[in-house]
Formats: sequence, structure tokens, C-alpha cells
Amino acid sequence: METVSYVLVTPYTVAKSRTGGVLARLLSQADLELVGAQMFAPDADLARKYADTLRKQNVVVGAVTLLAEYVERRFAPLAGRLHPTLLLLFKGENPCEKLATICGHIYPDHIGEESLDRETIRDTYSDLIVDPNDPDKIDYFEPAVITPRNQKDADEDLALFSAFLKGKENIISMQYPDVSRIERTLVIIKPDNWQYASSRPGNIIDMFTRTGLRIIGVKVHRFTLEQALEFYGPVEVALKNKLAPIFGKNARELLEKEFSLSLSAETERALADSFGVEYAHDQFAQIVGFMSGVKPGTNGQSHPVKCMIIIYEGVDAVKKIRDVLGPTDPLKAPGGTVRREFGSNVMVNTAHASDSSESFSREAGIVRINENKLADIVVDYLQPTV
Repeated sequence: METVSYVLVTPYTVAKSRTGGVLARLLSQADLELVGAQMFAPDADLARKYADTLRKQNVVVGAVTLLAEYVERRFAPLAGRLHPTLLLLFKGENPCEKLATICGHIYPDHIGEESLDRETIRDTYSDLIVDPNDPDKIDYFEPAVITPRNQKDADEDLALFSAFLKGKENIISMQYPDVSRIERTLVIIKPDNWQYASSRPGNIIDMFTRTGLRIIGVKVHRFTLEQALEFYGPVEVALKNKLAPIFGKNARELLEKEFSLSLSAETERALADSFGVEYAHDQFAQIVGFMSGVKPGTNGQSHPVKCMIIIYEGVDAVKKIRDVLGPTDPLKAPGGTVRREFGSNVMVNTAHASDSSESFSREAGIVRINENKLADIVVDYLQPTV
């Protein structure tokens, strides 16, 4: 039976730009489907309620006490400063057991034999430092991630989160000394990264972290055909202008070779306006089909595809992200860019990023970036039991 559980990426892990590394581990090892993702900033009331639920959980007393106290201190706003936290929602069989194994134990002495040969997320990103003179005294604690160890606790926590997130905007508003220099940009981690369990989406996010920009919004998104047509509408004109002349020329050369005759420039223009334009339209239709799972003109025949949309914020955000992304054609992209590392061709080029602030505003509106369905997914999942 498939159920749903979660992983919380803590504010410290988010602030240290370790989100990509955490996600890469979860996606490649969990054998679960990522069905939701949302960045949010807990308020003091949510932090208190979540800490109270942790204290009631049936696990090692010392561990839940540590976690509860950590949540109360580190999740709630401090002097008006928000603490962004990432909630990841996974669906599948035994999600609590699988996620807990990958996240790891808080105390090293709680590791069982089944985990001795596996490096966990907490092995890499968490800290538990005790007083050398008093093993019972904790000097510093950072869990990196939080995940429930049984389904009952998961369901109770998810009900709490969904109630808090219902109706909330998907974008976190951060404070800056000089907002005039701050930009936002939109990144899409495209469907080719989600075809099978892979660390690719996390690795791509990891590459974008070198920009030093903040992630202020995340969601798992499935483009409708209408959204994809509108989103990539400007590309259709560009493809026509770029490809039609090229393939008009190619068609002329093929015909001249096949029939051993010389064709005029006027014929080439006619071929560009007919065959070339049709080819450009077909390329556009393939892009739309790739992003939405529905190719225009195929009577609604579809296959499910998804992507992840991320909003980055900071100084020169558009340029910084585009520099790391690389050119449209992966074969022409410099080494060390996302498209060079992960792209296949001009269409399957692994990620998209806004090319200007104006493009960001247009694209964000099309994908309704301020809306996130995570809370609705949780409500629909819990409904039969509430």
C-alpha cells in the first residue's frame, strides 16, 4: 500500500545551500516519488505545535527532546528574521522506513547493523557535539533533516503542516539592506531529469548554489498543454526565423542532388516558407509535448511528466543563473555548466532559466508561482482517515 511521508530540510541546511545534496540522496536512494515540495517560513505557533508533536513520538526520548528543542529555537522567527525551511513530500511503499534509513540516526550509537555500510544524510550534513567532560551534555546540535519514523507520526505532522500552508503564498519574502539591487529569476528542472530515480535534480541545484543566491520558492509542477503553449510561445517565432531558412536551404540542396538540377533562390525561399516553416512548427510542438506530456495536434494523447520550478533571489540573479546554466545547445556550452554536464540536445537541455526580469514576470505568472498544491495533496491523502 502506498502512503505519504515527508522530509524537512532544516533552516540551517537551507541557509548553507546544502539543499541540492540532500535532495540528490533522497531521489537516488529512496525508491519513492517526489510528489510535492514547498519552501516556507514557520511562525512561532507552528514551531511550538510541531515541537509538541515530536515530544509525543514513540522513539528514543533523548532524540525527540533534542529535536523538539531544536525546532522551538531554530524554526520560529527571531527578531523578525524568517527561517526558510523546505518540506519535501514523498509517496510510495513504506516511505517512513525508507526515508528514515537515508536520513540516518541522530545518535551514532543508535545505528543498526543494516546502516553500517551506508553513508546517510546526517553522516554528511548534521552535527552532534557533546561536552568531552560530560557525555550527557550537548554542546551543539544540527540535525540537517527531520523525518518521522512511523506512518502515524507522519500523518499527524502532515495534517499540521497542511493546515499551516493552506492558502499561503509559495514565495517567501526576505529582507535586504538594499532591495533595489535584488532580482528574481525562475528555473525549471525539466522532465528529462525525472524519468527514473536519479540524483540529477539535486546535482543541478547543487551547481546553481555557487551563485550564492537564495531559494525563496519551490514547487513540483506539471505543465498543462495550455500553459506550455503560452510559456514557450515566444520560442515558436524564434524557431521559425532561425530554422525555416536553414531547412529551406537544406531542402534545396537535397532536391538538386536527387534530381541533378539547379534550383533558383526564389525556389529556396518558397521551400523555406513551406517546408522550413512546417519543420519549425513541428520542433515547437515537440518542445511543448516534451514539457507537458501532450503534443499539440495529437487529440489529447498524453504521458505524465513533471518538473520542478525554483525561484532564486539576489543581486544579478538572472545573469548569475544563466551563466551557470549555459547556452541552449549543450554541445556549445562551456564545461562546468548545467547544460554541458546534463543536457542532451537543444530541446532536451535539462533546465530552463528566465533570460530577463521581464521574462521572469511573464513566466512566473503562467506557472502561477505563488500557488503550491502540496497542502491539497496532503489533504486529499489524509481525507479518508479524518
